[in-house]
Amino acid sequence: MTPIELLKFMLPDFLVDHFEVVFSTNTEEILHLYFEENAKPPSEFNGLQLISKGFQDEITIQDFPLRGKFVYLHIKRRRWINKDTSEIVKRDWNLVAKGTRMTQDFAAFLKEINR
Repeated sequence: MTPIELLKFMLPDFLVDHFEVVFSTNTEEILHLYFEENAKPPSEFNGLQLISKGFQDEITIQDFPLRGKFVYLHIKRRRWINKDTSEIVKRDWNLVAKGTRMTQDFAAFLKEINR
């Protein structure tokens, strides 16, 4: 079993597939995991020339406890600029949710922050 496969047992598939763990802190009571969205352009915008232009504001989600510790996921989603129109583009998390084992509550949460 690879480390990625192991992570998929503990975290939603979409998080492991579309984000990279860039930092973590661990105390006796709390585990903080920091994620940044991968630099791969969203597939729903294939054919457009997109340039990564940093990240949106970080969001923090309290996840299920692991081994008696509170777990907080700190997530930074990428924003892209369409080179032709200068329009800001973001990944459509509703499309991502269809192919994952994401809980309905988590999908609703991501839908809300995507507005």
